Amino acid sequence: MENKREDSLFLKYAKVVMVVALYWVVSISMVFVNKTLLGGAVGGKTDAPLFVTWFQCVVTALACFGASKLTRLAPHLLSFPELGQMEGSVVRKVLPLSVIFVGMISTNNLCLKYLGVAFYYVGRSLTTVFNVVFTFFILGQRTSMPALVSCAVIVGGFWLGVDQESVSGSLSVMGVVFGVLASIFVSLNAIFTKKILPALDGSVWKLSYYNNVLASILFLPLMAVTGEGPAIYSLLTGATTTTTTASTTTTTTFWGMMVLGGLFGFAIGYVTGLQIQVTSPLTHNISGTAKACTQTVLAMWWYQEVKTVLWWCSNWVVLAGSLAYTRVKQQEMKRHHRIALKEAARDKEESERLSKGEEAAT
Repeated sequence: MENKREDSLFLKYAKVVMVVALYWVVSISMVFVNKTLLGGAVGGKTDAPLFVTWFQCVVTALACFGASKLTRLAPHLLSFPELGQMEGSVVRKVLPLSVIFVGMISTNNLCLKYLGVAFYYVGRSLTTVFNVVFTFFILGQRTSMPALVSCAVIVGGFWLGVDQESVSGSLSVMGVVFGVLASIFVSLNAIFTKKILPALDGSVWKLSYYNNVLASILFLPLMAVTGEGPAIYSLLTGATTTTTTASTTTTTTFWGMMVLGGLFGFAIGYVTGLQIQVTSPLTHNISGTAKACTQTVLAMWWYQEVKTVLWWCSNWVVLAGSLAYTRVKQQEMKRHHRIALKEAARDKEESERLSKGEEAAT
């Protein structure tokens, strides 16, 4: 029996390690693939960041639809909600969130375009801070002093990072602006997702399908307004390439990476939910923070960048602030849970006492 328990425990730990590793691989790979597709801050004839984002939304929506159909064919292998025709009443409820979703993924990718992968995490690290701000102004919920101190640490790390990027001469003001906007939209997306999910029976996959389909439509006028038409035409027709084998291979690789980026966008939703399921929301946050640190180190090695000691300090300060905030929120959740249990036990005792009193009276 002892050996069986040890085997069971080993398999459980092995599953957790595999799921966390899968989350890291998918998340880090998606960032590097998107950076390759989006290119650098200087645009060219085929520079169309919004088109890249739109294409990934289309692929993600098709992947959700395909997974839904595969579930019907092999329900013992897949578990996916029924998707297909979109209901008008649900579309009207989801549309405001989809607008936020478009803003989130657009600014996210634009931040990645203008900033290096190494600074990407710090560049959009204010999500936690805006979560606190919007939770107060939208939901009316106050935040404890330890949580506010953690947010102040994150802000300090962010400003130190921006300062050190400026000192090294690699600072992109546009990238920082898009990073702040991305943090705002990520915070709003989380808050409004909680409000909208009940309209979709609490299904994250249904929400992902509706969001990506609606985003695919919303991006069309946005691409037209930003003047990406000529760049998109060049990408679709290959007008900027020659007919050599090397150019054909490059074009094929580009479209292969475009599809891969969309599939990663679909996969990240699955592996995120899976990691939370086999661990906990707290462990997921810690894993995400550790992943960001690893991603930064990998980017430094891949792009052969050299940064100052203070630049590295900014990363550690942001990471420390994020971990501290996660720990504070965990302690608060435990405390609220204990209070709720005590109140439930007290209500039960009161109910039993009244019930006994009524029986004695009769």
